[in-house]
Amino acid sequence: MTPPLFLVPGLGDGDTIVLSGAEAHHAATVKRLAVGEQALLADGRGGLAEVRASQVSSDRVVFQVLSRTSLPPAEPRLVVVQALPKGERAELAVELLTELGVDEIVPWSAARSIGQWKGDRVAKGLAKWQRAAQAAAKQSRRARIPEVSELAGSDQVADRVAAAGLALLLHEEADEPLSRLSVPAGGELLLVVGPEGGLTPDELALFTGRGGRPVRLGAEVLRTSTAGAAALAVLSVALGRWG
Repeated sequence: MTPPLFLVPGLGDGDTIVLSGAEAHHAATVKRLAVGEQALLADGRGGLAEVRASQVSSDRVVFQVLSRTSLPPAEPRLVVVQALPKGERAELAVELLTELGVDEIVPWSAARSIGQWKGDRVAKGLAKWQRAAQAAAKQSRRARIPEVSELAGSDQVADRVAAAGLALLLHEEADEPLSRLSVPAGGELLLVVGPEGGLTPDELALFTGRGGRPVRLGAEVLRTSTAGAAALAVLSVALGRWG
């Protein structure tokens, strides 16, 4: 079994690393880490250390460092523009995207999004997505926590589409299947995932006018909370990440 991963502000350069606060409580009480057991520590920015617990208490765990490494950012950079799902499906979408290797998630207030963030709900929504990304990064043993960007409107999404090396629009009526697409080895690959009702004609025209390419997954119509994850799985195979 892969050792559990815990997050630390920094890995330092000494022989020991001390885990404290909520992460220490999680390690000692939830994971029941014992002295002598191995774990992984990550700083969320690519730094990763293999460690062994030497002291364990409910609010403090001391680790002996076995090795350190710094993982470079993956290429191409995978960015998902995610239309706001409703309720708990929003956090499910973030969890799945994180587990499947997304580098940045852009929350999008699409025309057909049932759930909308307004006023103080914007900050609360972003905080929830960031917590979900952090938890999923730990679960999937990721050394990098994906960035959760500010809430975007359609005009901002169009700007991201235009700036990307390749921008793909998930659309159930598209002629081009994602599985047959040639994907670039570098740069930024942007994927736009619409809401449950799909992209409106105006949104589709706006994004294709800025260089977006409509693609489809298959005959089935997936929920917005799972469509992005399915697309990332297809892209991971095409990029050789799962080879």
